[in-house]
Amino acid sequence: MEDVDIPLVCVHIHAVKLWRSGIFISAVTFFGSLGNFWFQGIIYRQMSAAECGYTNSALKLIDLLGLPLAIISYSLVHYIAHFRAKDDAARLQGLVSGYQTFLLRVTIGGSIIAVVLTPVLTWYFGFPRWTISLAALTCVLTGMWSGYAVALCQGMAWFKRLAIIGLLGVAMRVIFGWLMTKKVSAAEVAVSATTFSLLANLALFYWRKDIFKKGEQVSPWDKEFRTFMIVAASVIGGTFFFQADQLIAQKYFTGEQIGAYAAAGKLSQAVIMVVGPLLTVLFTSRSGHKTGNALTDQKILLGLYGFGLVCSATGILLLRDIFIRLLMNKASASVSTMMVPYTIAMVFFGLSQAIGMWSLASRWFKLAILYGALGLIYWLVLLVAGKTPENLLKVMPYASAVCFSVLCIGWLLQLRGNGPRSAVARVQVVG
Repeated sequence: MEDVDIPLVCVHIHAVKLWRSGIFISAVTFFGSLGNFWFQGIIYRQMSAAECGYTNSALKLIDLLGLPLAIISYSLVHYIAHFRAKDDAARLQGLVSGYQTFLLRVTIGGSIIAVVLTPVLTWYFGFPRWTISLAALTCVLTGMWSGYAVALCQGMAWFKRLAIIGLLGVAMRVIFGWLMTKKVSAAEVAVSATTFSLLANLALFYWRKDIFKKGEQVSPWDKEFRTFMIVAASVIGGTFFFQADQLIAQKYFTGEQIGAYAAAGKLSQAVIMVVGPLLTVLFTSRSGHKTGNALTDQKILLGLYGFGLVCSATGILLLRDIFIRLLMNKASASVSTMMVPYTIAMVFFGLSQAIGMWSLASRWFKLAILYGALGLIYWLVLLVAGKTPENLLKVMPYASAVCFSVLCIGWLLQLRGNGPRSAVARVQVVG
């Protein structure tokens, strides 16, 4: 099907909606972040520091096990936005229907694999009980269908619905965590609160009639789609490894050290959580539109993301002792000290992530793969050098700064390479 020309007035409307959606989802997600912070405060008050550490390690394990589906989900979001922009309804319907069948098979197979993986993961990451790994795997399986719903709605640019239902999920997590950890103060129960909260995303299927429509279907699962998934695997994997230091802590640190490190990590990672929704909106927009007013609006949104990243990091560092008291119900000099290098590393990671997501949405495949490779190298450096909290936190800011510098060079080379080419060549590079 040929590309459909978009009138200028439609592009302008798209830009306005992009701004409104970005501001709305960021504001709602900010309150959701406060809710997640409240949840962490609840478990730190009702559970031991070691159990809190095991909980956050299990949550990071969930991210690791969910990588394959996250890769496919980002591909789904990209192509839903892409096919909608081209008004290609047949391929859009073929995409969402085919993924639903695929997901059903993965759910069945994943349940079998979960039984085999539980003891292996418990041994490798040093969890004291196999039931913690089992709770993490259960969360992954539950998240398959809720993640599918989120991907569909993000691709359709329903950001307001996503934000509101996400806020509902946070409320469910807080209430479940507060009630259940009062009775059983164990990591398994705290992890189950996250599993319970994912059920809120299933409410997005209420609008399934707006997505699943009768008519011609053309399968988009071709060579182009598979190539994009491979590159998406690099970007999503890189993003995970840039934030997978908690698994290193779980492997090497003592129970008390894990608890303190997890507290520093949760507070420092709020730098990303505050402005991260802007990248969600940016990725969907960039996947569908790459020129004209939409491009200008995307660049402004990217600038706001960088500015917000620096501002949130500054605020967290200045007020970190207050946040520590709110989280742990006591002061902690060790957590306060840990947060300084951790937060600096998060700023560099956040800037790197912006380049990675822009590159994936733009189909700058070489730069996207570079981002993923740097994420893996970063984690391996931490794995080798970070066998104590002091060593790990000493390496993190420098390693993240080097990765960002390399990405910036790659970004400049990409822009320079696009400059002198013909208009036809630029269309081929950007996709």
